[in-house]
Amino acid sequence: MLLTVVSFIVALGILIAVHEWGHYRVAVACGVKVLRYSIGFGKPLLRWTSRKSGTEYVIAALPLGGYVRMLDEREGEVRPEEKHLAFNNQPLRSRAAIVAAGPIANLVLAVALLTVVNWMGQSEPAARLAEPPSGSVLQVAGARSGDWVQRISVAGKDWEPVSALGDVRWALTTAAIEGAPLQLEVSAKPEATPRVLQLDLSALKKQEPDAAFFEQVGLIGPWTSPVLDEVVAGGPADKAGLRQGDLVLSVDGRAALDGVQLRAAIRMSGASGHAAAQTWVVQRDGQRLSLQVRPEIVAGKHGQAAIARVNAFIGGPPEMVEVRRGPWDGFQAGLAKTWELSSMTLRMMGRMLIGEASLKNISGPLTIADYAGKSASMGLVQYLSFLALISISLGVLNLLPLPVLDGGHLMYYLWEGVTGRNVSDVWAERLQRAGVAVILLMMSVAFFNDINRLWG
Repeated sequence: MLLTVVSFIVALGILIAVHEWGHYRVAVACGVKVLRYSIGFGKPLLRWTSRKSGTEYVIAALPLGGYVRMLDEREGEVRPEEKHLAFNNQPLRSRAAIVAAGPIANLVLAVALLTVVNWMGQSEPAARLAEPPSGSVLQVAGARSGDWVQRISVAGKDWEPVSALGDVRWALTTAAIEGAPLQLEVSAKPEATPRVLQLDLSALKKQEPDAAFFEQVGLIGPWTSPVLDEVVAGGPADKAGLRQGDLVLSVDGRAALDGVQLRAAIRMSGASGHAAAQTWVVQRDGQRLSLQVRPEIVAGKHGQAAIARVNAFIGGPPEMVEVRRGPWDGFQAGLAKTWELSSMTLRMMGRMLIGEASLKNISGPLTIADYAGKSASMGLVQYLSFLALISISLGVLNLLPLPVLDGGHLMYYLWEGVTGRNVSDVWAERLQRAGVAVILLMMSVAFFNDINRLWG
């Protein structure tokens, strides 16, 4: 709990500070006097004033935002000798640059974080497919257990090399959101002649890249050997004589191809509400043993079908690969990933707006805090990746054309640039109210989703 709170506050502090720093630095560069640079709202916990610029720097108690207060005739009296330093007296291009600098700073931060992640590298499951379930997209396309994915092409674009299974998941996510076809170049062995799989995602009922989507695609998890790990004492596996380290060769005459396929077969054997005894052939210390195993039935949750289990952990550790990039390649990959995530975020928002994607995709502070704690517990690379993702979301969100956001101000400046006049006070007030209503609605949906995710 403490790690979750600390990692969440640190994440918010960094993202808000960078966002407001973008506004601040460009304002100073444009000759605008900055009165206050605040991280957080409410009662100041720490404050100091620059003798050179007169800017007051504040760290406040409520770390859910921040602001840069600039000299502005619309917000107070400005001395005649300082009128040229007021924000409202700056040319249109300067005002637009100052407003856009905050979201851009978040996107630049994301590029930097993802570049560092690429330089540091991380261990990821190898791009080897487990046996896809019958009827899944991968199974229909001809994927088989143990296939190695060599290259990927989304929407007929150039083939891209695959480093790890995460690349396959990312390509599927991109294809799902874009509604584009996907091609996989796979081979039974890394050095074998490859073959091309055509994946048609258009017929899927689930077009959102969540767990249900990947289940329909057939990408349940990485390939693992069908080996037993820990066997729970007194469970069906223990009673049948199965032991940790046993390599399962077959169940009722059907070959055990990998851990994912074996787990699925065990669960599905209980779909009818009862499970008969099964003949398991295992290899132990170089010998083959035939054992009778009777799985136990567990009622399904939320109206789902009953499942069977043997109370043993099935599947060896997946083969891992170290994914690390050089200085230039790491930067290019970080820049490309930031662009892809930004455009994907916008497309997902657009799909939610027209009803093609569920509003359940909107996350609030509780979910973000939960992910912050989980990523921090997994290590620095995962936490930096999390920060980059949230920084992109913050940057893109602030560019939306809502009056209470930076994008809303840019919308006003666009109107001013096209028409040569400001938005009228009447329309500015109406749009402000509409913007606040939309933000409050989004916040309500986000909190509702948070509660359902964490306590549903």
